[in-house]
Amino acid sequence: MQNRDNYFDLVYQVVKLIPKGRVTSYGAIANYLGLKSGARMVGYAMNASHSQPDIPAHRVVNRNGVLTGKHHFPHPEFMQQQLESEGIKVRNDKILEFEKIFWDPNNLEI
Repeated sequence: MQNRDNYFDLVYQVVKLIPKGRVTSYGAIANYLGLKSGARMVGYAMNASHSQPDIPAHRVVNRNGVLTGKHHFPHPEFMQQQLESEGIKVRNDKILEFEKIFWDPNNLEI
């Protein structure tokens, strides 16, 4: 499990960089970490992150802007509520203007 834990830590480091009011996808994080087919593993990391309040897991959605991870939060509305509190509009479990607020970790401005 050591490799999995190390991978999860790498995912968490990227997720912590997502600016408030922006979102990214599981695949974008996996791509940034060099694992183009690792979106599912990023999802596993997000599911395991809920005991860590400093990980903004609500900012990670699927490639279409759908809140596919919402059932892993304390209640199904929690993810949407967190996003809306940051000014992100959600309708029918999908982020509105997804392309506009999408944050790509490959375009980090340092």
